Amino acid sequence: MTDAIRVVKAATHKPKPQDSELTFGTVFTDHMFVADFQEEKGWYDPRVEPYAPIPLDPAAAVLHYAQAIFDGLKAFRGVDGKVRLFRPQKHVERMNNSAVRMCIPPLDPELALRSLVTLVGLERDWVPKALGTSLYIRPTIIANEAFLGVRPARSYIYFVILSPVGAYYPEGMAPVKIRVEERYVRAVDGGLGGAKTGANYAASLMAGEEAKHEGFTQVLWLDGVQRKYIDEVGTMNIMVKIGGEVITPPLGGTILPGVTRDSVLTLLKDWGIKATERQISIDEVVAAHKAGTLEEVFGTGTAAVISPVGELAYKGQRMVINGGRTAPLTQKLYDAIVGIQYAKAPDPHHWTVEV
Repeated sequence: MTDAIRVVKAATHKPKPQDSELTFGTVFTDHMFVADFQEEKGWYDPRVEPYAPIPLDPAAAVLHYAQAIFDGLKAFRGVDGKVRLFRPQKHVERMNNSAVRMCIPPLDPELALRSLVTLVGLERDWVPKALGTSLYIRPTIIANEAFLGVRPARSYIYFVILSPVGAYYPEGMAPVKIRVEERYVRAVDGGLGGAKTGANYAASLMAGEEAKHEGFTQVLWLDGVQRKYIDEVGTMNIMVKIGGEVITPPLGGTILPGVTRDSVLTLLKDWGIKATERQISIDEVVAAHKAGTLEEVFGTGTAAVISPVGELAYKGQRMVINGGRTAPLTQKLYDAIVGIQYAKAPDPHHWTVEV
């Protein structure tokens, strides 16, 4: 679809929050992007319109069979005042891969990129200025055909909403405490773990809530079959540094192909630091901690960028990592990615797209 994007501007504008007041995902901008899909027409009528509720029939497929996908990326206001998206093409690629897994018709990549650039361009005044703040972008596709029956829907809505945000974790860059999850499972091989779909997040809620009641920020998931290999941490990819080598679980269908994960692996290669994608058991992590070779553990993701893990709890034992402080490589990776996002550092891989 190469249709021109219609723009209908809002008659009134919401008050914009102060940068210092920003939380995560609670305030939304004045406009949203919308496009529709019908089986006989394909994707059509791309438009920007005032932010408003989406009308849905009570029998809409998304409400009954969870046929929906989403993604999440950010726009940053650089130190030069310019607004840039961070790796939007990679997010569009992942969104379309999620769509295929959920039997949702993928978007034309060029249209998807235009939808993000057009909407952020219109709402550029909503992009906060303070370091650590950004404009979170949430593209979503939901099945809106009204029917009760288990099959892929024949009509969909694609929409994009924007939210000015502060830090994802209240702790900010401070090391978090993580509990290794032994009871619940997030994903299994052949399941939905590699797709960004709401069902994955719904399945994670119980474990996350129980961990929070015990004083932890999130859980470290183990594989769903043998319950021995580390998978993801909360909603982030996980990396461990043992004896100078960074190890992260491989992409094999159970974990999300994180854009920040990919960025970190690229930077590590640039810096000549050994990084390996392989299965790593929780027992190997415990043994490394006992041997004094477990140097760093951190999560990677769009929302928090890099989240250092200061403590892991497993089978009643608590493993403190790097004295509970943010470790050097973790900090260096955070600084490098944030430097590119806010145009404080060169962008050799052309990861940013100016709006």
